[in-house]
Amino acid sequence: MLSGWTPPTARDRELRDRFVAHLDARPDGMERGCLPDHLTAGTLVLAPDASAVLLNHHRKAGGWFAFGGHCEPGDTTLAGVALREAHEESGLSALAFDPVPLDLDEHAVEFCAPGTVVHHLDVRFLATAPRDAGHAVSEESLDVRWWPLDDLPDLYPDMRRLIGDAVARLNG
Repeated sequence: MLSGWTPPTARDRELRDRFVAHLDARPDGMERGCLPDHLTAGTLVLAPDASAVLLNHHRKAGGWFAFGGHCEPGDTTLAGVALREAHEESGLSALAFDPVPLDLDEHAVEFCAPGTVVHHLDVRFLATAPRDAGHAVSEESLDVRWWPLDDLPDLYPDMRRLIGDAVARLNG
C-alpha cells in the first residue's frame, strides 16, 4: 500500500521511502517487537463539517493526540490497524473512514520498550463522525473529547499540522 501511495508533500515522500525501505529490510517491521523502529497506524477523527476534532489525552504520552497504535496479530493492513485503534480508543462504533493515508510521521517514543528509544513509523488516516455520536474513554486514555478547531488544547506542532491537513482534505 505504501509503495503505491502518492504522497502529497516532499516530506511525506521522504518518510514513505524510509518506511518502505524499513519494511524491505525487516520482515517483522510492522511488529511491536521490531526494535528500534516499527510501523504503527492511527486515525484522526473530524466532525463531518470539519468544525471539531475528537482527540484522546493519552495516558502514557501525557498529551492530546489522534487515535492509534501498534499492529496486532491478525491485522492485515495498516488501514485496518488504524480503524481498529480508532474504534478501541474512541468508543465510536461507526466511523466514515478514508482508507487512503493522510500523512506519515516518525517520532521517538521512550515508553514503548523501556530502556530503548523506539521510533514509531506512523501511517495516519482520516475518519469522520458526528459530534453527537457516543464516544468513550479507553484504558489507554485519561480523556476523550471533541475540540472546536478554534479552541484546541495545547498540542504538539505535528498534531496541529495533521489537523490542518485533515481539514484541507475534507474540504478538498
